[in-house]
Amino acid sequence: MIQIRKTIEIVKKTHSLFMNEDAAGNFREKGRADYVTEVDTAVQDFLAQELYAQYPQVQFMGEEKENSSIDFSKPVWILDPVDGTTNLIHGYHHSAVSLAYCENGEVKAGIIYQPYTNDVFYAIKGEGAHLNNERIHVSRAKTLDESLISIGTSPYNKEWAKKNFPIFEKVFMACQDIRRSGSAALDLAYVACGRLDGFFERDLKPWDYAAGVLLVEEAGGHVITYNDGAVSMEKPSDIIAGNGYIENELRKFL
Repeated sequence: MIQIRKTIEIVKKTHSLFMNEDAAGNFREKGRADYVTEVDTAVQDFLAQELYAQYPQVQFMGEEKENSSIDFSKPVWILDPVDGTTNLIHGYHHSAVSLAYCENGEVKAGIIYQPYTNDVFYAIKGEGAHLNNERIHVSRAKTLDESLISIGTSPYNKEWAKKNFPIFEKVFMACQDIRRSGSAALDLAYVACGRLDGFFERDLKPWDYAAGVLLVEEAGGHVITYNDGAVSMEKPSDIIAGNGYIENELRKFL
C-alpha cells in the first residue's frame, strides 16, 4: 500500500506548474472541445517520474499517454494531470489533479488537489474521506427539492446535447438549483464534502472519476452508472454520484 502523506506532498509540488500562465495558454486540440496544454504534460511528466521513484513496481495510467498495456490485475496509478483543462486555458481557476491508486481493479486510495485554493481531498479505502486533514461526509439531503446538483455536459460529444439538455431542464425544475463546474473530479469531491448533493455526466474516463468515486463512497455516498451498475476503472462510464439518496432520485431522470 502507498504512503498517503508522502504521496500528497508529491502531488502538491505541482502547484507551481499550474501557476505558469504561459504554459496554460500554450495548447493544442486533441479532439472537439478536447485540449492539452503544456501544464497537462508538465504535471503528468513530473508525477510519473516522482511516483516511479517512490513506487517502481506500480504501473502508470495517465490521460496524456497511451495506456493499452495497463494490466489491471496489478497495481496501477490512474492520473488526470489537469481535470478542467478548458477552465485552465481561460484562467477560470477551477481545475484539479486527480490521482488514484488501484489494485485488482479497485481503488484503494485517491487524492484530488485543487492548486488554486490549495485544498487536498483524499481517501483511503476503509479509512474515510478527508479535506485538509478534516473528516468529511456527504450531505443529509433526502430529496431533490432540497438539493444542489452539478451536471456535466459531455462537451466532447456535443451531438448529445439534444438529449442531455432536456434532462438538465427536468433536473433543474426538480432541485433547488444546478451547477456546471467543468471539473468532474472537483464535482465528486464536492459531493463527498457535502457542498453538492449529487452529480452526473455521461462518458467520463477513469482518470476523471477514479479518485472521486472513492472519496464519495468513503464519505458515506454512492456512485453508480446510469443503468445502476458498478463503475469501471478500465473503461469509460456514465456516472451518477450522490449522498446515498440523491443518486437514486437522479437516476429516475436518466
